Amino acid sequence: MVRSSVLGLLACALSVISPISMPASAAAQSGTSRVADGPLIIAHRGASGDRPEHTLAAYELAIDLGADYVEPDLVATKDLVLVARHENELSGTTDVASREEFEDRRRDKMIDGQLVAGWFAEDFTLAEIRTLRAKERVPSARPDNTAYNGLYQVPTFEEVVQLVRAKEAETGRSIGLYPELKHPTFMLQEAGIDMVDLLVRDLRALGLDKADSRIFVQIFEVGPLQRLNQRVDVPLVLLIHPQGGPYDEPELRWADMVTPAGLAEIAEYADGIGPGLSYIVNEDGSLTDLVNNAHAAGLTVHPWTLRKENGFLPSALKGTGGPAGDGRYQWLWSRAIESGADGFFTDNVGELVEVLKQQKR
Repeated sequence: MVRSSVLGLLACALSVISPISMPASAAAQSGTSRVADGPLIIAHRGASGDRPEHTLAAYELAIDLGADYVEPDLVATKDLVLVARHENELSGTTDVASREEFEDRRRDKMIDGQLVAGWFAEDFTLAEIRTLRAKERVPSARPDNTAYNGLYQVPTFEEVVQLVRAKEAETGRSIGLYPELKHPTFMLQEAGIDMVDLLVRDLRALGLDKADSRIFVQIFEVGPLQRLNQRVDVPLVLLIHPQGGPYDEPELRWADMVTPAGLAEIAEYADGIGPGLSYIVNEDGSLTDLVNNAHAAGLTVHPWTLRKENGFLPSALKGTGGPAGDGRYQWLWSRAIESGADGFFTDNVGELVEVLKQQKR
């Protein structure tokens, strides 16, 4: 849980602590983790292997375990506040489905070509979302996290920034932010909410819109990233899924975009790529050429996601204990690290710190 000392700092963090920043020359690469000179440790939704994701408790624990960056996925409320949730559909990560007062908010929506049923952040005001409580999204893989169900609110992006600044003051470490805009094209076309505008507004208000800001912004779509490239100087990352292509550019395929020619085009509007792990390590453990090709195009590479539980591992690496048991994740992670990627998203920050220490011995 968030300690009282940090909660006390949160109230004044924006006014008394300087903006998160670093030298411009190091903006795309530098990190200050507990493993010096290693790849960046990016806490995927916080320490989501140990606490319900996208809660202040998950972000704080990730920092305490040694994360260089924390990653809040961002969705928008009806009254245009950015909040941290994995998806705009709320029932997977909150108790909204059990709230009788919101029963009539249930909707069916076509999001990025997929029919989704549930309760959506853009249909709720921030005050209404404040009444919800977070829950574990994948209880079969992380049953211990269900002990924290009902304890935490949904944080705003501003509150995540406040927490990071408070932790910097507490620890003396530099800690970065790695927000992702979720479904910006859908939100603009279907809900009339411009996620790019909202993020630019918040980055400027929080002093995080400069080249030396310790932040990366990531999106799975091309157009919104290109718009951001025209409006802010922060490092931008195109996320790359193993299947299909970007929703806003249906004629493009991810498989073509990770070729040398495709990477050169990405480098015209982005500073890095965030590919799925399978783009880096083949099933037999051999490494692909993507990291080297991306570096040749001037792009940093931050693959996703290093996870230890059987429920997320290839069948050949699964161990005992069902979905929640630990498999042979160290072998897979070590191979990924050998690729030379610049950083990794992980749900298990403490375990990645240990693997990196072993690699350095």
